[in-house]
Amino acid sequence: MAHSILKSSTTVAAAAFLALSFGAASTAQAGNSVWNFNIWGGPRAFTAGIESLKGDLEKAGGGEFELKINYGDALGPRRQNPENIRVGAFEAGQLCVGYYPGKLPMHTVLELPFLLPRDLKQRAAVEMEMHKHPALVGELAKRWNMKFFGPAFLPAYEFMGNKRIETTADMKGVKMRISGLNAKALQVFGAVPTMVTAPDGYNALDRGTIDSFGFPYSYAFGAYKLYEVSKYVTEGLGMSGFMCLQAVNIDSWNATPKAVQNAMPAAQDAAIAKMINAYVTADKKWIPIFHKKLEVVQVDPSVRAELAAGAGKIYAEWAKAQDAKGRPGTEMLNYVKSVVAKHTK
Repeated sequence: MAHSILKSSTTVAAAAFLALSFGAASTAQAGNSVWNFNIWGGPRAFTAGIESLKGDLEKAGGGEFELKINYGDALGPRRQNPENIRVGAFEAGQLCVGYYPGKLPMHTVLELPFLLPRDLKQRAAVEMEMHKHPALVGELAKRWNMKFFGPAFLPAYEFMGNKRIETTADMKGVKMRISGLNAKALQVFGAVPTMVTAPDGYNALDRGTIDSFGFPYSYAFGAYKLYEVSKYVTEGLGMSGFMCLQAVNIDSWNATPKAVQNAMPAAQDAAIAKMINAYVTADKKWIPIFHKKLEVVQVDPSVRAELAAGAGKIYAEWAKAQDAKGRPGTEMLNYVKSVVAKHTK
């Protein structure tokens, strides 16, 4: 118990030190508003959105606003982004809900398997509307002192690794990297879901810690070079994956120039367009490379349908579990379904 208290105290102290350090750095900017933004990995298709926002918001700020993108977890471990944003260790950061079990429970509705559309424009539209829902806004604000500011939607997931997966029977005993709620769809068929962060994927595959890595297709496999330590890649599973977003400390948002705040909606639209373009460009680059270097396993639509067949049960279990904890689980699930239906007509 004493060890836990000491560890907790050390973490809080470290966060406080970072907050003071970055606060001092921001003050040095002659009163300008500065957001230090923390994200794992380097520049890639996924970061096209935040890079677009940086340009548009800084332009709107007219020299009174700066968004500093710190790649490679330069400001702190990715798994502690919520805590660090909350205490002001840095102003903003990238979040992917699957990295934070239990910390953003209502947001996990957007990670339910096969719920969100595969089309990128449709998925972006669904997520942007969902970010306005009071339950999601409240979850960020009340517990984490954060608010959503930037879109970070992902393409559908495929699997790359050293086990050939063509049917649900091929999943039995396979250690597959996928997030929690999607994992349930695979467990039905004997898969062994294992959570590994994106930057750790290369070594995990190389060492055999996992057999197959679920990732947004195709950019993420290329960005993290997983094809170098793999033999197979699927096409056609099109599974859901992480639900991601960019969040900012509410106090930092309130201190941001009104011109920047007012520019946010248009900047978000531009960011969405830039992300879609980046994903399409990545496909043109990486898919031919994968087809050349790996065995591409074309998964029949019937296999995807078999996986998706149990999704309704998973949805119901999620809603029931949230309801039991006093959260609007059933209401939220029904709302997401209605939003998806609206944007996929």
